Amino acid sequence: MMLIKLDAIDSTNSYLRRLYKKEAIEDYTVVMTKYQTKGRGQMGATWNSEKSKNLMCSVFKQHVDIKVKEHFYLNIITSLALIRTLESYEIAKLKVKWPNDILADKKKICGILVENVIRNKNIDTSIIGIGLNVNQKDFNNLPNATSMKNLSDIDFSLEDLVANILINLRYYFKQLYQKNFDILKNEYEFYLFKRKKISQFKLKNGTLMTGSIQSVNKKGNLIVRLNDKTEEAFDLKEIQLLY
Repeated sequence: MMLIKLDAIDSTNSYLRRLYKKEAIEDYTVVMTKYQTKGRGQMGATWNSEKSKNLMCSVFKQHVDIKVKEHFYLNIITSLALIRTLESYEIAKLKVKWPNDILADKKKICGILVENVIRNKNIDTSIIGIGLNVNQKDFNNLPNATSMKNLSDIDFSLEDLVANILINLRYYFKQLYQKNFDILKNEYEFYLFKRKKISQFKLKNGTLMTGSIQSVNKKGNLIVRLNDKTEEAFDLKEIQLLY
């Protein structure tokens, strides 16, 4: 793999986007940094991390060649690659908090941000951002965060983690290229946090409601069974699962 290591950068996703505009980049190029000044998460959320303790990286993937309407499968395969990697380090009780946070024992251990370049109605290139809590012990004012070290009391090599993530990411991209959409979706749903359990949600207008997560559809919308037994699909901007 082509690995670019930086001391500090605004965000690894932004760095790769700028690099891609200037020059040709090798497939599966990885940019990792010790510190991000403007780390980004889903819907503009910030990602704060103790310097040199965690894995902050982005993976450049070209020739993705899937339809725009299939974009959520990139979140699916990235989530599954991370879960498989974490399981190989004996991190247990892993779940996906829709759409793309990875939980370990009900606490956030990883976040994902996938950004795509679209050409001719297909996704041509993806930049896959990963923020994984690795060796950080304290998360001030973040009671729902944890790390690999907190769960295992072991210090981990960030470069070894990157190498293993790429092995698993390549495996799941192969599944995607073979059009194993149902297999990937079913595996993702197996790990869905609070699936088929009564949960509380917050709608975009602030209204609270109860329901149970059933699945995701092919667009990545969350399918929730409401109290009247009907099912409704929600996109990311419409609903928030509350702990």
